Amino acid sequence: MRNSSPVLRSGLTVAAAALPLALAAVPAAAGPGISVSTTGSTVSVTTSTCTQINGSWGTASLLTSSQGSFAQGRQVPLSGTSTSQSAAWSNVTPGTYTVIVICSDGTTAGTQSVVVSPAPSPTRSPSPTASPSRGVMGGVGGSSTDYGTVTLVAGGTLVGAGVLATAWYLRRRNKPYRL
Repeated sequence: MRNSSPVLRSGLTVAAAALPLALAAVPAAAGPGISVSTTGSTVSVTTSTCTQINGSWGTASLLTSSQGSFAQGRQVPLSGTSTSQSAAWSNVTPGTYTVIVICSDGTTAGTQSVVVSPAPSPTRSPSPTASPSRGVMGGVGGSSTDYGTVTLVAGGTLVGAGVLATAWYLRRRNKPYRL
């Protein structure tokens, strides 16, 4: 039997424990100076890397996973100042999107994926007069399926066969010369 040295094993253990911490510390690559955020069904992007050429800062595009190029997405012109340019899309349906920002000089300011979550449904508070009529029904288990007779008989047969097999095995184990 081959034994590895304890130093090597502890080194590998430390490396394996440190890997998730190192990966968590690295920010997601979003490109230089691009920041994408969502608020409800609105997606917005902000950058500070574009320069204005002929009155245009550039264009931002919102792509779905089925759209492959910048021109296929929902394009919005960037607006802003020399320190910050931004674009926004409203009424975006829930899903995963890619935001691409192309400056007016043709360079890509950045690309980042964003997930738009469905809007939470409004919660209704229970009326103060409503109270459970029968209390907590323990043992139901949340089951809502009504199994038929055949299914219940088959399940009972399997449980009974398991009990008989266990009893036979234990009896056979105690006295190996008996059947």
